[in-house]
Amino acid sequence: MTIDATHEATGYAILDLAKDQVLERGEGLTEDQLVEILQLPDDAIPAALQLAHEVRLKHCGEDVEVEGIISIKTGGCPEDCHFCSQSGLFDSPVRGVWLDIPELVKAAKETAATGATEFCIVAAVRGPDIKLMNQIKFAIDRINEEVDINIACSLGMLTQRQVDQLSEWGVHRYNHNLETARSYFPQVVTTHSYEERLDTCRMVKEAGMELCCGALIGMGESLEQRAELAAQLAALEPHEVPLNFLNPRPGTPLENQGIMDGKDALRAIAAFRLAMPRTVLRYAGGRELTLGDLGTREGLLGGINAVIVGNYLTTLGRPATADLNLLVELNMPIKELQKSL
Repeated sequence: MTIDATHEATGYAILDLAKDQVLERGEGLTEDQLVEILQLPDDAIPAALQLAHEVRLKHCGEDVEVEGIISIKTGGCPEDCHFCSQSGLFDSPVRGVWLDIPELVKAAKETAATGATEFCIVAAVRGPDIKLMNQIKFAIDRINEEVDINIACSLGMLTQRQVDQLSEWGVHRYNHNLETARSYFPQVVTTHSYEERLDTCRMVKEAGMELCCGALIGMGESLEQRAELAAQLAALEPHEVPLNFLNPRPGTPLENQGIMDGKDALRAIAAFRLAMPRTVLRYAGGRELTLGDLGTREGLLGGINAVIVGNYLTTLGRPATADLNLLVELNMPIKELQKSL
């Protein structure tokens, strides 16, 4: 069924408007328009996903970017992000663990062997101290000696000096998520502010690194706040937006929140693509529980153009082979490595 035929069958004006505004002109939907997408009835979801897929193909191309992530420091974080089992303030089963450099190099090699072009080193910290920065520099040098892969980092909030150092060391992309809308942020985090996160994001962009800035939805926010977040991310213009779905972790304040409805997750995928037609939109944590195998397929045909393969920081993901085989089945080429920095 073509997009036009699908729209005629559903008759939802917001989809016809989005086709002209986003697909044809490349202009993302506004916050109010995104609310309409998030409120679409179930029978309109296929049409919304189909349109989002067409937008992705036209404005981003057909390639899908594959990434692996690993934590150099797990647990013991001083921040109180209510969704995160790595916070040292909660009674969660995650305990502090440090990886050594040979383990990082091994993980980078294994990631590259999957066909991934990006390897992200993550640390559960408010921001890196001198010891961690030195370890990161050593890890980057060792990985670059042995593995042909782009290196990204996610080390919390940065100073200007730290941003400049990471840029000088050849970090390809820096991840620092907004997580939720400005209006909902105080309900999720109290130990730092939304503005502090934005400051790091802005410095990263100004230093010339690619900015990866994502969302975690399903934390109890309203549909309006979900649209607010998509619009705020669009205004920031990150290169990449990882889209996470809450996987409630034991011992955290959100452990009883429940799993987000899969249809709401699919509406969100379409909405985020229609908000940001040219952005890399990456499947990230929680999709296995929220969407399952069928939903994962629908999302890849609904605007997603990047995936994290393998496990996440504290939760299990789908086997890398399952995602890679699905990309082959869907005739989605994996992006080839391009060292831009």
